[in-house]
Amino acid sequence: MCKQTCWSGVTRVTRPGTALQPGRTRTDREADLNKRIVGIVSGTRPEIIKLAPVYHALRRHEDLCVLWVHTGQHGEMAADMLRCFGITPDEQLGRGGASLEEFSVACRQQLDALMARQKWDMCIVQGDTESAFLGALAAFYRRIPVGHVEAGLRTYNLERPFPEEGLRQMISRIADIHWAPTERARAALLSEGIAPAKIEMTGNTVVDAQQWVSERFAIRREGAAADGHILVTAHRRENWGEEMEQTFHAVADIARAFPGKRVLFPVHLNPVVQKPAHAILAGLDNVRLVAPFDYLEMQQALVNASLLLTDSGGLQEEAPTFGVPTLVLRHETERPEAVEAGCARIVGPKREAIVREATRLLADPAAADAMRKVANPFGDGQASRRIAQAVLARLVPHTETETEEAALAA
Repeated sequence: MCKQTCWSGVTRVTRPGTALQPGRTRTDREADLNKRIVGIVSGTRPEIIKLAPVYHALRRHEDLCVLWVHTGQHGEMAADMLRCFGITPDEQLGRGGASLEEFSVACRQQLDALMARQKWDMCIVQGDTESAFLGALAAFYRRIPVGHVEAGLRTYNLERPFPEEGLRQMISRIADIHWAPTERARAALLSEGIAPAKIEMTGNTVVDAQQWVSERFAIRREGAAADGHILVTAHRRENWGEEMEQTFHAVADIARAFPGKRVLFPVHLNPVVQKPAHAILAGLDNVRLVAPFDYLEMQQALVNASLLLTDSGGLQEEAPTFGVPTLVLRHETERPEAVEAGCARIVGPKREAIVREATRLLADPAAADAMRKVANPFGDGQASRRIAQAVLARLVPHTETETEEAALAA
């Protein structure tokens, strides 16, 4: 049975079996049987952020029954994020072990059993996580069309980011619809032989999510942009060790050179990050090491930042929405649009380069201000609506709903 939990918290049956439900007419049942089931598979915090706007956009349409499947890849962080976006999973899978390998085996088995019990008309995944790959793979084996949100991001270096670069390329091999966030992503897919008819450029749903929470939770800048703190995040496994220590030494150098500038660093809980961060930065008066932020806290910290130092892919996309100059602490990025637009620069996890570029921006307000004025190259906040239109056009053609959506897009 397919169920949807409405915003009010009331559970509504939308695709029952053959028996009539209490209080329902045969006409109701026949109408429900015509609904198309769209399953959304996610398991990590970033996936939830980028799929939540898609979920809510799809649920506006009575022709669709939308199921949210949470794989359990992330625990409490994911639960907090689901609550933030008002989502109650329809299916909660059990995590089958502490390691990624154990998780993958158990997740794949549970997804296959779920799809065997109930035939989906489409499976939607996002990005490049283990959950996204397993959702796409399970659907592929069940001959369920796969829609890939944020398709086409590439570094073409399987080691950076690892394992994400490999996972996203593998998803592209089996996806039926590729929702590319930018023209560069679309071009990458075309160069790999993906048929143009299977690719739709939508923008990135991360911008939709930012607009959604900013409106509902009053995310606003406090004070002048140039007076804000320096926000730091670092966690990527390919930088663990000597390169991460270089990054933290660079942050220490910057803090000493600009004692009047506050540095805010939500430190990842992994001991590989915690230990060097505290060893190198804990003694500096203007550096604040804090526990990882939830999504709303991070958005508020971001909007109040004068400069962002990060190895996060998601923050590279989010910073331009709030006009925050960004230094990317990676050797390469699968999101070069921000660099090309002029609102971000790649400095790598190298002490000298980080200090040099940060000093330039902190000492030259005009240079930093030029980066702040660049519009977000990743989207306009309408990506989720475009994706919903594409799903309806494929699964429910020639409906009044599709006509209404086409009128909105005109």
